[in-house]
Amino acid sequence: MSLVKLPFMNETEIEMLLGSQYMCRIAFNGDEYPYLAPFRYIKMNGELYFHFTNYGKKMKLIEKDDKVCVQIEYYTPDLSRYSFVSLRGQLKKVENKSELNEAIKRFIETGQELLSPNFLAAHGFNPDEGWDAFNGKNLVIIKLVNIVERVGLKSP
Repeated sequence: MSLVKLPFMNETEIEMLLGSQYMCRIAFNGDEYPYLAPFRYIKMNGELYFHFTNYGKKMKLIEKDDKVCVQIEYYTPDLSRYSFVSLRGQLKKVENKSELNEAIKRFIETGQELLSPNFLAAHGFNPDEGWDAFNGKNLVIIKLVNIVERVGLKSP
């Protein structure tokens, strides 16, 4: 029996995947075990941005160790075609006001276009208030920086 190795994605394929999806998983360095959670993201100016609430386990883990692995994937329902990109880097809170406002605006626009308002509850916002509630005070915008590894694999 021979092994089949998945082919690597080229840079164009990686960029297409990153630009076409909006959900990812982030693996954090936990205390005793890794901590993995799903997050919504946007790609803006070539960088990935995530929105967090300013409370909870993930914020404590980032304060302790900001190194993470982000995975973004695509697959057909029958898994006849699939691809995924893994990026290892650090998470940094966005402090620049214009960058922060632009990211929030993009999150609102893409949320209105792609997602149910019910998704807002996952981040502490009332779905009945709609996507305009996304400007709330508990919102933190984080971006992936200092990427040390970027690997994409796809179905043969």
